[in-house]
Amino acid sequence: MGRRNGENLSSHNRILASTSKARQAPERARVIALTGGVAAGKSAVARRFEALGIPVHDADVAAREVIEPGTPGLAAVVDAFGSDVLDASGRLDRPAMRQRVFADPAARRVLEAIIHPRVRQWLLDRARAERGPYCLLAIPLLAENIGHYRWVDRVLLVDAPEPVQIARLMARDRIDETLARRMLAHQATRAERLALADDVIVNDGDEAALDAAVAALHQRYLSLPIPS
Repeated sequence: MGRRNGENLSSHNRILASTSKARQAPERARVIALTGGVAAGKSAVARRFEALGIPVHDADVAAREVIEPGTPGLAAVVDAFGSDVLDASGRLDRPAMRQRVFADPAARRVLEAIIHPRVRQWLLDRARAERGPYCLLAIPLLAENIGHYRWVDRVLLVDAPEPVQIARLMARDRIDETLARRMLAHQATRAERLALADDVIVNDGDEAALDAAVAALHQRYLSLPIPS
């Protein structure tokens, strides 16, 4: 992974694929991690890949599923924090838990230690089960946890300049600029994300412009040699 071995969409370099390999049935799908800062446009990019028939497995979906009622994950949360973290239906009271961990860094670390390993295993299991040419794993906090995801084959970054992210956050979440900047400050820096990326989609304009960028990357990924 990393920009040295990859390319931006503006590059004219071509990746040559073996025609004979491309015709073989893959033993496993290539695993591409899709990431980006808050309000960069990851979901919009993911939807376009899905429309092309590419499986997208989302870490946010995993984080909900691994603590559904009856799961070992929820049982571990209750063991750590008590049954008062559950709502009337027996599910995790997410707003209450969010407030609790926001005010208590130690509690946040305990919760993350329960959920994050389960999310990683959920993503790994789904990636291993894929047999198509490639699949995407949508991982918002990839840069912050890259040590646990060295097994992915490639990183696709959806990038947006910070002023664009702030404007989108303010409009989307109806928050002020101070809070928007604080949210960005709690994530990896733009430079840290760029350093990990093999491919970059710059999403600083109209969302419709993503169509061509995703289509071009889709063709590139189809042309790559089959992973071993």
